[in-house]
Amino acid sequence: MMKSQSFTSVWDAIEDTPQAAASMKARSTLLMELAHVIQKRGMTQTEAAELFGVTQPRISDLMRGKIDLFSLDTLMNMASTAGMSPVVKLSKPKALPVRRNIKKQVALAARCC
Repeated sequence: MMKSQSFTSVWDAIEDTPQAAASMKARSTLLMELAHVIQKRGMTQTEAAELFGVTQPRISDLMRGKIDLFSLDTLMNMASTAGMSPVVKLSKPKALPVRRNIKKQVALAARCC
């Protein structure tokens, strides 16, 4: 019998690292919002390509959700060009790993002996 797991996001389930999952979450949000803006404005792919300074096939990739073809930087730039205000939101870590200062430990050990 397999033990069930639950994930916050599909990206947490399918990506190998938390870093990759975070990148994919941000990229997917931007990609979907850009596609929504293009549709809402009634733009053709050619018009959107002119706005973003890319080719029409590139916009086709965006509209078809080809997320693996877009970097986070590219999507942030496109969102800004579209008049959107992309914001990066961070949450505080649950717990920071304790990192001991080795130099301080050596100095303390030298003083006590």
